[in-house]
Amino acid sequence: MRLFYFTTTGNCLYIAKNIGGELLSIPQMLKQETTHFKDDVIGFVMPCYGFDVPPIVRKFMKKHTFEADYFFAVMSYGNILAAGLSEFEKLANKSNIKLNYTNGMLMVDNYLPIFKIEDQLAKVPSRKIDEHLKIIVEDIHNKRENSVEKLSVGMKIFSALIHKYNKSLKPTIDNRFSIDDHCNQCSTCAKVCPMNNIVVEIQPKYQHNCTFCLACIHNCPEKAIHLKGERSAARFRNEHIKLKEIITANQTTTANRQ
Repeated sequence: MRLFYFTTTGNCLYIAKNIGGELLSIPQMLKQETTHFKDDVIGFVMPCYGFDVPPIVRKFMKKHTFEADYFFAVMSYGNILAAGLSEFEKLANKSNIKLNYTNGMLMVDNYLPIFKIEDQLAKVPSRKIDEHLKIIVEDIHNKRENSVEKLSVGMKIFSALIHKYNKSLKPTIDNRFSIDDHCNQCSTCAKVCPMNNIVVEIQPKYQHNCTFCLACIHNCPEKAIHLKGERSAARFRNEHIKLKEIITANQTTTANRQ
């Protein structure tokens, strides 16, 4: 089994590690020359971005082809999944992939413009994350069939509005980030960035190729990076995932310093 994943704060890597198989980071795979993958089972694990598929995952799917007897996809989300998995199903269909199993995984939402991390962490016990993840893992290992429920008309309209807003966001959205005096030029932000968008000079400098994944903010050891309008000063990384694992998954160059 091959499992392709995209992670920024560890939620999706935690899901992927529980499912098992050969774990392949999507940012790393985009650097490789291989464009076709074949296995008995192929899976995809990704976060929901604004009721949609992360742009880097879209790029990966459009660039590669896949061949398997059983395909699955799991999408993490922190509030409402809405059209997230439906959009991935559409994307998969364009790549001639018939998904046998899809499911959402409710976890901690790290989207700072809307959510307070403290409030999200307080909800963890009621979300029974490991209990639900165990069910998903068993489903996949037993090659069960499952598909997302059809969206209501209202949710389709709401999702479409959010998608329209997402498309209006420019890569220069990183202008909303600021760096305070706690920065010690450790370059962690550059290492966890899946877009190779950060160069560390005296302070991190953004190159306006941002996908707004917030990996830089949440993984900064000094909490020195801030977002205009952020709802929380707290930061999040999945407790089961180490920083070096996210760096290994996302670092696209050997050095990001000038």
